[in-house]
Amino acid sequence: MRVHVISDVHGNSAALPNAGDGADALLCLGDLALFVDYADPSRGVFADLFGVAAVTHWIDLRERRRFEQARTYLHELLAGLDGNPRATVERLVRAQYERVFAALPTPTYLTYGNVDLPQLYPDYQREGLHFLDGEAVELGGWRVGFVGGGLPTAHQGLAIVDETTYAAKVAALGAVDVLAAHIPPAVPELTYDTVARRFERGSEALLEAIHAHQPRYALFGHVHQPLAARLRIGRTECVNVGHFAATGRPYVLDWGPAG
Repeated sequence: MRVHVISDVHGNSAALPNAGDGADALLCLGDLALFVDYADPSRGVFADLFGVAAVTHWIDLRERRRFEQARTYLHELLAGLDGNPRATVERLVRAQYERVFAALPTPTYLTYGNVDLPQLYPDYQREGLHFLDGEAVELGGWRVGFVGGGLPTAHQGLAIVDETTYAAKVAALGAVDVLAAHIPPAVPELTYDTVARRFERGSEALLEAIHAHQPRYALFGHVHQPLAARLRIGRTECVNVGHFAATGRPYVLDWGPAG
């Protein structure tokens, strides 16, 4: 069986129709929406709402690790919008989701990332799209478990899950052959972003599950430019499947019968 895996789509719907070419299934590990493009501040929800100059200033605050100031500045921008800011943001995300979900090939098994609005996912479900969180499916004789969302950080996100809830989702999977999550296990080489020059938040619960159950693969995204794209923990191959928004390419896995 051949499986393609993507993460951090961030609005790149143009590359999605071909992401599953030659594969029996596509796994999508979240961050479908694009709020801010650090390389191009003219793109994303915030640029549509506030303009390039405001987004550039917000990026500058975050890059200087002035996260509280960045958060305050964003709240001020949102408060200055006419009408209901939450509804306005949701409208723009929905416009992105309409394109992204329509472009996903089938079958796709997906979860959500830390900058998604997972409560909207069901509105775009169609035959062949399977939304999973704290759940496992069997693909080609292998058990694949999915965990969505991110954990609390200084710079936060939209779909943030507290540590206890996140650990419960991981525990609910039990032993799997493939552990598929948006964020990496809490290993420094996997969580450090060499361009942002900071550690992103990894999960201790994922790391504990890897030690306890030794899945064949632990797959994830979230860290766009990782210090290490892959490493082995025991028999588990831990793989950052790549920044799909930038590359437009899936990570390819071929697997045979379980056992």
